[in-house]
Amino acid sequence: MTVSSPAGSFPYKLVATDLDGTLLRPDDTVSARTREALAAVTAAGAAHIVVTGRAVPWTRHILADLDYQGLAVCGQGSQVYHAGENRLLTSVTLDRRLAGLAVAKIEAEVGPLYLAASRDGLDGAVVVAPGYRVHEGPLPNVMIDTPADLWADPINKVYLQHPELSDDALAATAREVVGDLVGVTMAGPGIVELLPLGLSKATGLSLAARRLGAKAADTIAFGDMPNDIPMFAWAAHGVAMANAHDELKAVADEITTSNEDDGIAAVLERFLTA
Repeated sequence: MTVSSPAGSFPYKLVATDLDGTLLRPDDTVSARTREALAAVTAAGAAHIVVTGRAVPWTRHILADLDYQGLAVCGQGSQVYHAGENRLLTSVTLDRRLAGLAVAKIEAEVGPLYLAASRDGLDGAVVVAPGYRVHEGPLPNVMIDTPADLWADPINKVYLQHPELSDDALAATAREVVGDLVGVTMAGPGIVELLPLGLSKATGLSLAARRLGAKAADTIAFGDMPNDIPMFAWAAHGVAMANAHDELKAVADEITTSNEDDGIAAVLERFLTA
């Protein structure tokens, strides 16, 4: 599948959107206005691609609601998923011994951490060790009795929480202590993650874009958290939501209205009518 060049009515071939805090409203739905704007840009010849920190099992129900049949970048760039075929095209795992070493080094600096991990595969569960605060909602997870069970199967990433440190402080410390071993990013409130070194939304998006015949210069990207910074650096135009983290706003090409106020639609409509 290759995207065609828009016929003068929309300047980009690829529209990359984060999910939480960006495409999704606070109630985890996509507004009718945003759906219509995305339909209009695809009718103009562009492609919409979801780029999310969620692994495939936590993303699939949203894609189904959107009747989304194309490629999606999941798991912070670790998975390129073909929604129409329910098939993983690429999957990158985090070395479990290296992850365990990274956790030990961080704990030596800040004390005990609360941990969870995202297992690899189309149906990989998020496994949650004691103490880790799970966000309320329908997302599936499996409680385990001991952190050692985190390493029982291949994983894409590890989630960290600290009983006292803020997300920003924990991410900064982790980056300083183990940034040469693993990637460290913050994907949302209470969501600090360890990833394979060098992996980001940008690496997954670039792989998916190549399959679609699109380039960075053809791409507009929308996001709200620091994990979207590499995607903004890769894309031609990065748009931060009004509710975005200050770190992302600092590198954005523009700031739109919030995810609750159809921020994606406002930008797409402007380009469609320019």
